Amino acid sequence: MIALLSALLVLPLVQDTTQYTHADTLRGSNGPARAWWDVQFYDLHVRVNPADSSIAGWNAITYRVLKPGREMQIDLQQPLIMDSIVQGRRRLTFRRDGNAYFVSLAGLLRGGMGVVTVWYHGKPRIGTRLPWNGGFTFPTDSLGRPWIATANEGLGASAWWPNKDYLGDEPDSQRIAITVPDPLIDVSNGRLRSTTKNRDGTTTYEWFVKSPINNYDVTINAGQYSHVSDTLDGEAGRLTLDFWPLDYHVDTARRQFQQVIPMLKCFEHWFGPYPWYVDGYKLVETPHLGMEHQSAIAYGNHFLNGYLGRDLSGTGLGLQWDFIIVHESAHEWWGNNISAQDHADMWLHESFANYAEGLYTECGLGKSAGAAYMIGARRGVRNDRPIVPVFGVNAQGSGDMYPKGGNMLHTIRAILDDDAKWRDILRSLNKTFYHQTVTGKQVQDYISREAGIDLSKVFAQYLTTTKIPVFEFRVQGSTLSYHWANVVPGFDIPVRVQVPGLGTRLLRPTEAWQSLEASPRAGELSVDENFYVTASRQP
Repeated sequence: MIALLSALLVLPLVQDTTQYTHADTLRGSNGPARAWWDVQFYDLHVRVNPADSSIAGWNAITYRVLKPGREMQIDLQQPLIMDSIVQGRRRLTFRRDGNAYFVSLAGLLRGGMGVVTVWYHGKPRIGTRLPWNGGFTFPTDSLGRPWIATANEGLGASAWWPNKDYLGDEPDSQRIAITVPDPLIDVSNGRLRSTTKNRDGTTTYEWFVKSPINNYDVTINAGQYSHVSDTLDGEAGRLTLDFWPLDYHVDTARRQFQQVIPMLKCFEHWFGPYPWYVDGYKLVETPHLGMEHQSAIAYGNHFLNGYLGRDLSGTGLGLQWDFIIVHESAHEWWGNNISAQDHADMWLHESFANYAEGLYTECGLGKSAGAAYMIGARRGVRNDRPIVPVFGVNAQGSGDMYPKGGNMLHTIRAILDDDAKWRDILRSLNKTFYHQTVTGKQVQDYISREAGIDLSKVFAQYLTTTKIPVFEFRVQGSTLSYHWANVVPGFDIPVRVQVPGLGTRLLRPTEAWQSLEASPRAGELSVDENFYVTASRQP
């Protein structure tokens, strides 16, 4: 699925890309050898050999020609080796530039559809700490049996299979056929179409995704799994739920995964129907912590509530539910349904998924508990660098995209002070941008338009700076003066303040000082904690 709008169109001219390499640009931008063609379908076939940590296979890429083109960029990361590229019965020539291969096609293509098939093999990068340091992993389970997984967000899907490794272009559907040694079972995205026993003691599992899918979501998970199934009568009909724990964890998984149905009901209420009814919902136990692999969510939280048994908010509320089930499932809406075209806009995935944690707490324990969870999560904000970095070079912003970005959304809800409208906005976002890739600016503009409030300064403040707004005030006699400090130019969001003697007031500070009549006790005022700002009394 081609991007709605190239992220390059909203690239600020002042961005400094000098610290990035030529390879970064090849990975992160929609360059000339990418822009002329649109991926339609990936037909991926991979044989995995855990005995020597090698893989081999092929990917047939069906594409649509958007404008005349002669050279095609296909990405495959070293140390994997591209053996050949074939179109029809003709072998194509290609040149390698780092992890990008530039394929010379047969003449200038001016329209229609085409298919190229890429054959490759080798030993893929082994991730040392999935999902953060990504790639393949070949550990063993606690019984010493092989257990295989992939996770490669940020690193890129081309770490283990050849594709157009650009977030702005997703296939409309995909086959994933994985061959593994018996008795391993592979669980990948979508639905299982066939299982073929081979003569060499391996089995090929053919999975099919009928929907658009971002390439880093495509996954291999192979182990000695058991299968548990359930269904949800949801907003769009009956949704199949499939759980794949290791065989010796099946009873524990049955109990822990009971959280899935109330979680999905909560998220359908707030975000709209689960986006992948046609492909189903799966949780797959993995040797790493977790990842939002579309319709095959990786789960490695050891069947514990919280984040590996800890509460990231420090309130105790996060111990009421399993962090990985909730957070990674939220990505089915935020990240998989609505997908960022550029890695610089990953806040679209992580800020909304973080905010979803608060909403799930609210669904189970009430609005005040949900708010307390979000407020508590602020302790994880570092303000080390902006959330949104440089576009076009596959750059990743600060990890503040989780708690700070989530609290930005919580603040916008407080500004609106209309929960019905806020819910409508969240649901309509998922309907309007259903199965699409977008830019951050598109989402920002949409929220402002639907809210009826210009929120551009809010997004600029929390996403592009490391500054938290300061509500500065002073009291002189019976006069309370106040303004915004530590803000971007033009920052003017309203804020609710409890002022002794005046009660709760909605003030509309700007950078200029304003005043109102109050009692001398006004110096004891407090700002509503649902607004992610600080207060500072001035002499």
